[in-house]
Formats: sequence, structure tokens, C-alpha cells
Amino acid sequence: ASAIRALHASGVRTVAMLTGDNERTARAIAREVGIDEVYADLTPEDKAGIVRNLTARDGHVAMVGDGVNDAPALAEATVGVAMGAAGTDVALETADVALMGDDLERLVYAIQLAQRSRTVVKQNLALSVVVISVLVVGAVSGWFALPIAVLGHEISEFIVIGSGLRMLRA
Repeated sequence: ASAIRALHASGVRTVAMLTGDNERTARAIAREVGIDEVYADLTPEDKAGIVRNLTARDGHVAMVGDGVNDAPALAEATVGVAMGAAGTDVALETADVALMGDDLERLVYAIQLAQRSRTVVKQNLALSVVVISVLVVGAVSGWFALPIAVLGHEISEFIVIGSGLRMLRA
């Protein structure tokens, strides 16, 4: 339940459960932990079809699974995530990401890490575009001598690398 709350808090709009188990059991678990949508009594092909439908409806979809029955849906998802410790070889090989544990809190951490990474990359790209634009305009218009523009560019690269190192902080 805490992992589902954390997923919602990190910006995940909809958490759906796709299971081969019976619907009554699935709905009871979903209600208890706060899952938004439940799809039960599914075959592996059904799961892949639902992931396809969710992708058409919502855009990007991440699928978390650990078994052979999840492999087609993992392949169909925008991002397939295998639960590494308990996952089958097929699920691990099919997925884009393997979480080395059976704890969904690791998924929350991975999403937050991805969000932070995306923010840092966007900031670094914006900084690079601004610096290069200023240096090119300055060099072409004669405000900077070419060696000064090149030196400014090299210094800006160190700043971008230093900014990227912020990701080392957990």
C-alpha cells in the first residue's frame, strides 16, 4: 500500500493490476492497497492486449512483472520492469529494467531517479544552448576573439559535467 501511495505521489496517474488470478481476489487486494484499475482472469496474451490498450489511452505505460506469463506484456509496454530477485529468466531478458529485489519501493526509487535525471539533462541542455549561442554570436560579431570563445566553450563543458555529477547524490 505504501508503494502504491508513493507511486501516485511521484506522478503516476493510474496503477493497474493485471493478473491471472480470479477477479474477486484481485479486487480485494486492489482495494486494500489502493490500486486504481483491476484486470483479472488474464492469459499472457490478454495482458499484452491490455497494455496495448492502456498505451493507446494513456500514452507511456510501464509494466512490472516477474513471471513467464508477464513477458509478452513486458515487451509490449513502453518500459518493462522485471522484479529481479524473484523474476524468471524470460521476464528479466524481456524487460528494459530489472529491479534487484521484490520490493515495489524500488520501483518508486527508480521512477524518482529517472525524473531527477531528466531534470538535470534538460537543465544541462538549456545551459549548453545558451552558452553556445552567446559564444557563436559573440565570435561572429567580433565581441570575442576565437580563442576566447573556444576557452569559454571548454569551461562551459566542465560546468555541464559538474552539473551532471549532481546525480551521484542519492
